[in-house]
Amino acid sequence: MGCCESSFLTETHPEKEQQQAQLQTQTHPPSIGADPVSAGGAVVSSFSEFSFSDLKAATNNFSSDLIVSESGEKAPNLVYKGRLHNRRWIAVKKFTKLAWPDPKQFAEEAWGVGKLRHRRLANLIGYCCDGDERLLVAEFMPNDTLAKHLFHWENQTIEWAMRSRVALYIAEALDYCSTEGRPLYHDLNAYRVLFDEDGDPRLSCFGLMKNSRDGKSYSTNLAYTPPEYLRNGRVTPESVIYSFGTVLLDLLSGKHIPPSHALDMIRGKNIILLMDSHLDGKFSMEEATVVVGLASRCLQYEPRERPNTKDLVATLSQLQTKPDVPSYVMLGIPKHEEAPSTPQRPLSAMGEACSRMDLTAIHQILVMTHYRDDEGTNELSFQEWTQQMRDMLEARKRGDYAFRDKDFKTAIDCYSQFIDVGTMVSPTVFARRSLCYLLCDQPDAALRDAMQAQCVYPDWPTAFYMQSVALAKLDMHKDAADMLNEAATLEEKRQRGGRAS
Repeated sequence: MGCCESSFLTETHPEKEQQQAQLQTQTHPPSIGADPVSAGGAVVSSFSEFSFSDLKAATNNFSSDLIVSESGEKAPNLVYKGRLHNRRWIAVKKFTKLAWPDPKQFAEEAWGVGKLRHRRLANLIGYCCDGDERLLVAEFMPNDTLAKHLFHWENQTIEWAMRSRVALYIAEALDYCSTEGRPLYHDLNAYRVLFDEDGDPRLSCFGLMKNSRDGKSYSTNLAYTPPEYLRNGRVTPESVIYSFGTVLLDLLSGKHIPPSHALDMIRGKNIILLMDSHLDGKFSMEEATVVVGLASRCLQYEPRERPNTKDLVATLSQLQTKPDVPSYVMLGIPKHEEAPSTPQRPLSAMGEACSRMDLTAIHQILVMTHYRDDEGTNELSFQEWTQQMRDMLEARKRGDYAFRDKDFKTAIDCYSQFIDVGTMVSPTVFARRSLCYLLCDQPDAALRDAMQAQCVYPDWPTAFYMQSVALAKLDMHKDAADMLNEAATLEEKRQRGGRAS
């Protein structure tokens, strides 16, 4: 894992303070939203601002090989797969320069979407306003789109129970967004439905934000566009319901057929002709009739005659027949590996504690280690013993007492006072505050501190160990296992007398 270079700062120099400020921004962008929240059981990072250089590095200079947008080069705003410095995979949507000329307006729109957090969304985790660049950053979904699984499948088509689940989960996502005051979704279609590492369908957050400041890019095909949008160019909550109806038609037929054709078949009671032949009749006609009826209601010409999101959820909830079967089984994809891989070398006491995620044992080790790894980094000249310096060291001392006595919230406050002054940088303080954050159920903040400790002391095993625990708490188990092995390697090297300067 790469990291920026840094030395221990023991004096107050403006240029060094500026470098340190840049370091903190590059290591992990400052959080704009709340701390990590549980989105229906999964921990999601808080919303952050990224620099263009961060995203350029993450996407290999926006390599064409990393374009994951189904429309490819023809899309007005391309979506790239990328990987951050903490090894997390992301999806990056790059807008054209003219789409959002006002950076403040773009940031406000992005922040509004970034506050949403739900297990049925591929959540927005950041944005970038850097010069003329406008980008959105979201969780990466590794198992393709609904369009790919429905229209371009290679191994197996989607079984009926899974199609019903997709419809419900997307309805739940729309209902959540509506409840949170973001009911407008732009161009809802099968390409906007993504499958996560466990095969669960999620609604892309990108559609919650307009493609441009004026929003005049609703649909790529007029045949699927809500009739009222064609009349007045405005997206309404009822327009979103119409688009949801087109997705229901996709799920029923396995094809992308125009709503007008589908409605003619429905009025002619030719439901069997509408159904996907690849299902081979393996579906409940009663359930299919319910979905057809719901799609017909969604596609009503008059917006007021369409159901609302709660109606969608209520209707589709009754059709779930395999609630205990995981989505990856129904999709026929490999199961996401949740358990960390076996460490490649024997672990020390610290390594063992981290592999078990035994926070109590980690606390005992950090208390016993004290500031041994900070030796020689905080020697101050007589001239530097200002009142501010004494207050800062007193804050650290109070933090140490609170840390020892397991008063972790107080320790966070005291260590933050020490860190915020910025005159001295202590990797041990970052490691201790990282553990405090973990014990206060704030793994994203813990990861930031562990990464800061690494930047201060690039080859310090403890910094890597703390990152491993934080990553595991964030359900990034593969990355956590890699980090644990990296920490063990550094520790082994250190024990052989190979401590790096």
